[in-house]
Amino acid sequence: MAPSGVVARGTPGRRTAPVGTITRGTTNPNRLRRVDRWLVGTLAAQLRSAADPLVVDLGYGASPVTTLELRDRLRAVRPDVRVVGIEIDPARVEAARDLADDSLQFLLGGFELPVPDGGRPVLVRAFNVLRQYDESEVPAAWDTVLERLSPGGLLVDGTCDEVGRRAAWVAVRREDGPTSLTVSVRLAGLGAPSDVAERLPKALIHHNVPGTRVHAWLSALDRAWERSAALSPYGPRQRFVAAVRSTRSDGWPVLGVPARWRLGEVTVAWDAVRPDLPPVPDVSGSR
Repeated sequence: MAPSGVVARGTPGRRTAPVGTITRGTTNPNRLRRVDRWLVGTLAAQLRSAADPLVVDLGYGASPVTTLELRDRLRAVRPDVRVVGIEIDPARVEAARDLADDSLQFLLGGFELPVPDGGRPVLVRAFNVLRQYDESEVPAAWDTVLERLSPGGLLVDGTCDEVGRRAAWVAVRREDGPTSLTVSVRLAGLGAPSDVAERLPKALIHHNVPGTRVHAWLSALDRAWERSAALSPYGPRQRFVAAVRSTRSDGWPVLGVPARWRLGEVTVAWDAVRPDLPPVPDVSGSR
């Protein structure tokens, strides 16, 4: 039996009700720029090599503006990209359909991803969707999406604030499950990296308490940020790069390169934060 809010799938090939529940639908122009920038910067090779450059924006909300932005940004690396916006609210789908063209569609559906002709997306962006579900429903939702992806396909499950200044997302691979956590914050006026905590994805947000891996990771970032305060006169970018480099030196499995860190973005391997593992040793508190 599927958990409440995630409807059990029917027989393959048979039309079923959309899988999921209607969310609040809050959205704003440019709200998802941070995750889109990450997608363009880190998935360019995968998008260019995809036999079918099909991308899904799942649960785009009351306005399709961020779906259009996703399409336009991905065109920079794959001009023939096709983006399908999927919403479980019929009124939202109907309101967006006048914007459809050869590269953009809007369809009624949910986690089952009812894309045309049985297509298998190379990428699914699901932002501010699962945040409104119970944590117990996340695994079933992930599994439902993953089984529809193309080989090597990626689900990005994330959350951000209303204007997109703080965001966090989990990358979930079709074959491997969750592989990384990325946090991305506006550096100007940043108090501490852990300010992003209230925007952690649903799979992690309730685990951000002392004694867990995700709490240890954010605490390590905060300590490194504090230790790098002497670089503040050179700007918050230099300070943040130094902080991330420090956490990597302390043994945290930080992924990516300084060019990403300069954007206020840092990615860490999933095993460093996954909630079903014992906490990592505190190796940096004595500095």
